[in-house]
Amino acid sequence: MTYLTDFPLSVLQFYTTAPYECSYLPQRMARSQVATPGHLIDTNVYAELVRSGFRRSGAFTYRPLCDQCQACVPVRIAAQAFKPNRTQRRCQKKHTFLSTHLLDLTDIAEHYELYLRYQARRHSGGGMDHDSRDQYKQFLLHSNVNTKLVEFREEGILRMVSLIDFLPDGLSSVYTFFEPDQVGRSFGTYNVLWQIALCQQLQLPYVYLGYWIQNSQKMAYKIQFQPLQSLRHGQWQTHSL
Repeated sequence: MTYLTDFPLSVLQFYTTAPYECSYLPQRMARSQVATPGHLIDTNVYAELVRSGFRRSGAFTYRPLCDQCQACVPVRIAAQAFKPNRTQRRCQKKHTFLSTHLLDLTDIAEHYELYLRYQARRHSGGGMDHDSRDQYKQFLLHSNVNTKLVEFREEGILRMVSLIDFLPDGLSSVYTFFEPDQVGRSFGTYNVLWQIALCQQLQLPYVYLGYWIQNSQKMAYKIQFQPLQSLRHGQWQTHSL
């Protein structure tokens, strides 16, 4: 178990935010514990933080630290032991037409336009559906760790973009957005399956998926990827259906 007092985490400072409205569970207030300074959080330091339940948004590294709620549970897929179920195999087969391209963090107009369409259809009114180009870049293209953009294209047409951190013990899925008006597609599920396959190819043990929240429709899907491990009381343990 890693402690925040262990090196290299001991060189960081941690503070707790003021309460703010929870993005996932209605009528609840949330707090976050934030790690600073950002310029000291390189790939190796961030990997230790991820193992302790932290995530990042741009250069902002945090984990939930709410007063009376522990609904946000850090989870990771044990990639080498993963076997797709029947539904997931159908999803893989249905999306074999997609070609993938790994890119360095680059500001591309086509990506930004897809991001706005995705936010407008899937998260309308959530505060990100009118992000400016600068807000988009701060959110997705500002990283102090080893991060790649992954394009998914269909006959040259951009369908999905995923942001992935490459860590010593696995891949950390940062954010994914996709064409929202493609009926019958399961881009989000396919993206996770693609990351698991890449993890297996690179012989890395884990795909970090962020937080599983049982009562949040947006976050509950993660339980479908087994074997899943969850971080509880400082220990990673198997999290079964």
